[in-house]
Amino acid sequence: MKKALALFALLFLLVCQSNAQNPVNWTKEQLMEPADLAKTLAAGNELPLILSVGPGASIPHSTAIGMTNDKENVDKLKKQLSGVAKDASIVVYCGCCPFEHCPNVRPAIATLKDLGYSNYKLLNLSHNLKTDWIDKGFPTVK
Repeated sequence: MKKALALFALLFLLVCQSNAQNPVNWTKEQLMEPADLAKTLAAGNELPLILSVGPGASIPHSTAIGMTNDKENVDKLKKQLSGVAKDASIVVYCGCCPFEHCPNVRPAIATLKDLGYSNYKLLNLSHNLKTDWIDKGFPTVK
């Protein structure tokens, strides 16, 4: 019985490990708190380029790129960034699910890095858009 349980535990760990997301490719300093973006939007001046890399663009002034786990949308992101200064202020967000499960933020961050952008932030929607933005009363597109 102990051998069967140990074998099951080992198989479970292997399956979980194979399904794990890639490691985090952003730093704590690259996270932008939702309240900070909401204040920036309310002020209305010097807005960053805000890019939604998830299923929809719910935050005002954001551009819908689409889910960047799809190569077509990574290409769309690259096209959107063409002509944007490498030091431009950029905020990306998804909000489909918690970061550890999100298939979209890592490809978007990797693309920004690969293209040489230096002033980008990932909106800290660590749970999802509803919990971390909408439920807090921050503005949304109607």
